[in-house]
Amino acid sequence: MGILAERKPVDLLYDGDMDRKIFVRYAVRELMGVATVAAALFIPAATWQWWQAWAAVILTLAWVIATAWAILRAHPALLAERLGPRKGAQRWDMFILSAMGLLQLLRYILAGLDHRLGWTAAFPLPLQIAGLLLAGLGYALAVWATGSNAFFSQVVRLQEERSQRVVDSGPYAWVRHPAYAGLLLVELGLPLLLNSLPALGLGLLDAVLLIVRTRLEDDLLQAELDGYREYAVRVRFRIFPGIW
Repeated sequence: MGILAERKPVDLLYDGDMDRKIFVRYAVRELMGVATVAAALFIPAATWQWWQAWAAVILTLAWVIATAWAILRAHPALLAERLGPRKGAQRWDMFILSAMGLLQLLRYILAGLDHRLGWTAAFPLPLQIAGLLLAGLGYALAVWATGSNAFFSQVVRLQEERSQRVVDSGPYAWVRHPAYAGLLLVELGLPLLLNSLPALGLGLLDAVLLIVRTRLEDDLLQAELDGYREYAVRVRFRIFPGIW
């Protein structure tokens, strides 16, 4: 979710050391996601000799590890929240998340087929490197937002049981949904790295859904979360500083 919250009330909900079962569940889920990315790339490509795909997988793994580190360091109770149950999740958000997940999976599969069948002419190497850097920057911004936000749920819902409240530090001092800004960079950067125009088309479609999700989430927060409307007056832009 695209808001920042104070830490202290949430930390009080976390009793003692991190539950190992929760950590193991979280680690298994996230590593399975990385394995899915690898399979979706390499199986359609029918080769392991594809450095761009290895770079994408390693970058995804680095994002997963950095996100877990940021959560454990700053808001360990957030791990349990991110594992569910998802009480109060918005139905429209579940639909958007499902559509985005499917598009992301298809993006990797199409990129693998593209590499195998040569649908897209080779991008200049500097453009592929730029895609890698864009994706890395996007993931770094998402990790920064996660570590700054004790209520960074993976679904849009109001977390009344966790005393959700708004502050405006970290990346949230600049835009109201910094993680979404980072993920937009990922949607653009990965297809450039993977040298695939079909994947870029799906990435752009995924970006449109992300922007729609941002608008719907922001409207919900302004309507139902105390203090968010005032925060939106202070921090005017949702994703793009100076634009939107």
